[in-house]
Amino acid sequence: MSTLIVEVHVPLLPAPDVAEDDYPFPWIEDAEEFLFGLDAETDGAAEYDDGEQFGPAYVFFLTGTDEQAVLRAASRLASLDRMPPGAFAMVTDDEAAEFGLGRRVGLPVR
Repeated sequence: MSTLIVEVHVPLLPAPDVAEDDYPFPWIEDAEEFLFGLDAETDGAAEYDDGEQFGPAYVFFLTGTDEQAVLRAASRLASLDRMPPGAFAMVTDDEAAEFGLGRRVGLPVR
């Protein structure tokens, strides 16, 4: 049986108003903190694996048993204050051959 995975693809853009000497992607740390705080029993979603760069995006991975609950968590992730616009989700599973395969869902989900 495969495991539901929702990939959250966020454009790898520097945060606005970041000083030249500062880390340009503080939103990645914001997202990791958000994901660390998720609980599958209360949120319906949990972090599946560590995020990583994939082409022009940074991808975060969520899982859970209810697709709609996981997409709601993905929407909250994409709506964090410093997140760049343009994030989307790919609904897939742990048997996918590579990232970016599956059904694309715009974020936030309405």
